[in-house]
Amino acid sequence: MASKAKVGVLGASGYTGSELVRMLLRHPRVEIALLTAERSAGKAMREVFPQFSPFPLPTLVALDGLDWVGANLDLIFCALPHATTQKVIKTIFAATPNAKVVDLSADFRLADTAAYAKWYGHEHLAPDLQKQAVYGLAEIHRREIKKAHLVANPGCYTTCAQLPLTPLIKAKAIELDEIVIDAKSGMTGAGRAAKEAMLFSEVSEGFNAYGVGHHRHMAELDQEFSLAAGREVTVTFTPHLVPMNRGILSTIYVRGRRGKTPEELHAILLDFYAKEPFVHVLPFGETPHTRHVRGSNMTFIGVAKDRIPGRAIVVAALDNLVKGASGQAIQNMNLMMGWPETAGIDQVALFP
Repeated sequence: MASKAKVGVLGASGYTGSELVRMLLRHPRVEIALLTAERSAGKAMREVFPQFSPFPLPTLVALDGLDWVGANLDLIFCALPHATTQKVIKTIFAATPNAKVVDLSADFRLADTAAYAKWYGHEHLAPDLQKQAVYGLAEIHRREIKKAHLVANPGCYTTCAQLPLTPLIKAKAIELDEIVIDAKSGMTGAGRAAKEAMLFSEVSEGFNAYGVGHHRHMAELDQEFSLAAGREVTVTFTPHLVPMNRGILSTIYVRGRRGKTPEELHAILLDFYAKEPFVHVLPFGETPHTRHVRGSNMTFIGVAKDRIPGRAIVVAALDNLVKGASGQAIQNMNLMMGWPETAGIDQVALFP
């Protein structure tokens, strides 16, 4: 086998960063050459995550002063907080213009920098780079990702909504102004930073909606659904926090257009994903559980008939840390590097 590609993970002490390390350790084409973490700089990865004790990994280092030319990395995963990412990636491309980067933050997902400023509360700091960023939902934008140098990994909630809805929108099979997305996520979606509202006693035995009417992922959904439809689309989206570690379940309510039945919507999804390795459409009437996909890069989709004529209930489930973040990022890396898309991420879900 040819020499392995050298990759770096920026923000390796977070949930998505550590998940990248876990999966990259088993990737046949990759050598992990750089790991960064600001608060844990100078520590071994095993000191932060004991599960990595058996593996010879680079010592965690701080970002400040890194020699990007000397690092000689083939691809960089950026798992840093929003806003921080723009400055770092701008520095990377200034030093190495031919770099390849997969960004797991929200910083390059919105093509319109004015929309970014509106939803994130500050000006975009790398508008020129935004112009070359490709939105990284592989099942929809595979061709563009293969040629990209900067890929904006989609959000976890948005992935779980776009995969079931985009084929139906493209097929003009549903009423665009009647889409309702009711989504639930596990705790890891909030990140690893210490927050009082995320303490066990604050969330255990509870269940709540948040970001009601103004969640930032709405801009991402509107952008991608409008692109698929060829007209402006605004959906109803409400996220909920569930006291579990991993998983997203999206229950989506749609009305068939021009008499399209739930069975016909199901057939459209079956056909669209027939050859996709990471999206599985269940038999009509069956719906997925988050535990069916835990630890895997899979998305399971089910379609059921509503009791109201003409309406269908579409349910999708994925692991927010894998297909919703790190697994999808590796899927994008595989496309960018010209490798088999399933390399290193074809594991079956964990059960129980």
